Amino acid sequence: MIRAFSAAGPSCTLTEISNVTGLSPAAVRRCLHTLEDLGYAGRSGRQFFLRPRVLDLGAAYLDSVNSETLATDYLQDVVEASGHSSSLATLDETDIVYLAHAGARRPLRIEAGIGTRYPAYTTSMGRVMLAALSRAELRAVLVASEPKKLTRHTVTDLQQLADLIKAAHEEGYAMVEDQLAIGIMSIAVPVKDQAGRVVAAINCSAQTGETTQRALKRFLPILNETSARITHVIRYFPALTMQFRGPNGE
Repeated sequence: MIRAFSAAGPSCTLTEISNVTGLSPAAVRRCLHTLEDLGYAGRSGRQFFLRPRVLDLGAAYLDSVNSETLATDYLQDVVEASGHSSSLATLDETDIVYLAHAGARRPLRIEAGIGTRYPAYTTSMGRVMLAALSRAELRAVLVASEPKKLTRHTVTDLQQLADLIKAAHEEGYAMVEDQLAIGIMSIAVPVKDQAGRVVAAINCSAQTGETTQRALKRFLPILNETSARITHVIRYFPALTMQFRGPNGE
């Protein structure tokens, strides 16, 4: 229901929300009344809209991730060593979700704000996290992703993607170029919890015009070192210790 507002517009009628969600008008009416009672939605005539309190829903998760600490105490070290941006993301079904970001004070052509989602198969962080899945789980995620060409270079063939992800597992890192957007190159390594499960990934991201894959690969040691440091204090970031749930709830 909450996500329906972004799909239908900032303010919507009951009928519009019903059309977007596929729910019956009666079910939508009950949900809207509940959101109103909780202070998450408001109404002006026939138009419903979200209220600022809805941000509390996301804030609770971000508090459990402690994204500001991750960015300033860990990702910033990658930025200072490389001169490029660094982010941390987790896997949510077929997408990666950015949880922390430290910028290099230079423009990138994609948005890397906290909460931003991108298809996992197009990103270096997504591929190193997908590499931790079983063959059956990986197949399910790739099929559910319905890979599409986001650029002329985007790999969409399921077998080719599976081979690239297998290589990421064997090599311990993934590198992509022009997969999500033209002009963007990144390298990523997994972040594990203290039980050895992959729970997130960190990357180093740059514009293709300012570096090369070979040059970017030189920063693997700092990425691995930073990943290990996060693992060492993972207990302070409880949201990162939750296991990935795939598109079938696996």
